[in-house]
Amino acid sequence: MTSPSRILLALVLAGTAALALSGCTAGGGGSSSSVDQVPAQDEAATVADPDSADTAVIITGRVVITADSPVAAADEATDIAIDAGGRVDARSEHASGEGGDATAELTMRIPATAVEEVRVALRDLGTVEETSLETAEVGGQQRDLTARITTLTTSIARYNEWLATADKTSDLIDLESAIAERQSELELLQGELHALEDQVAMSTITVTIRSEYVPTSTAPSNLGEALAVGWTGFVAFWSGVVIALGVALPWLVLLAAIAAVVMWLVARKRRRVPASAVALQTPLQTPHPALFEAAGGPVEPAQHPHTP
Repeated sequence: MTSPSRILLALVLAGTAALALSGCTAGGGGSSSSVDQVPAQDEAATVADPDSADTAVIITGRVVITADSPVAAADEATDIAIDAGGRVDARSEHASGEGGDATAELTMRIPATAVEEVRVALRDLGTVEETSLETAEVGGQQRDLTARITTLTTSIARYNEWLATADKTSDLIDLESAIAERQSELELLQGELHALEDQVAMSTITVTIRSEYVPTSTAPSNLGEALAVGWTGFVAFWSGVVIALGVALPWLVLLAAIAAVVMWLVARKRRRVPASAVALQTPLQTPHPALFEAAGGPVEPAQHPHTP
């Protein structure tokens, strides 16, 4: 009984050792696959990191100012933007015309941390008529772009490693195509991230500066100006009459031609009355008896052919 017990114990110990060895082998394979999953785990940790505060904000605004000289005020506003570490991306000026006011408009890019400072400094240029500031949270979008860029960079590096060890021509072509596709997508994402970071770092403020509107007086102030205004009105009236006649002249000529044709048709119709109708309406005259006596014939009264 002792020998079989020892043999059974030895078999149990051998089976336990075999299971332990197989577990170690599986553990080694699992650690190898976990290396390939590190970028994905890092990406998930980057996107879902609760400690990252969403502080990426885009600020845009508009300021409307009334000043005595918009052009000079625009020069001062440019200095304010430069002193704050910003710049002026666009500027337009319009001189005052007859019945209008002068205006100047600037598109300023100001560091986000200096927006309030610039807004207060702009008050010294004149009377602030309107101020509006808007913010947009883009922290999530910025972190998403960063994570995608990191993932693509890691993927491109892995494909380059495979490309260095590839032997087959078909594998080389496939790997180069995959690298080119990912590289193009990476550059696109990097451009989007750069533009987003620029909008976050530099706020866009549109400043409109205009002069106060002063209506011009058109009423005459003396006799000479009154005469000039009267003469101007007189000339304008007759000029309008001449223009109206010029516009109506073709129509008048057309109406005159139509009237002439109608009158000619009426006159022609009257001339076409039958001569017999005129003869019936005119009575026959009897010759005088002295004419018959001179001819030596009897004198008989003439009768109308239609008289019974």
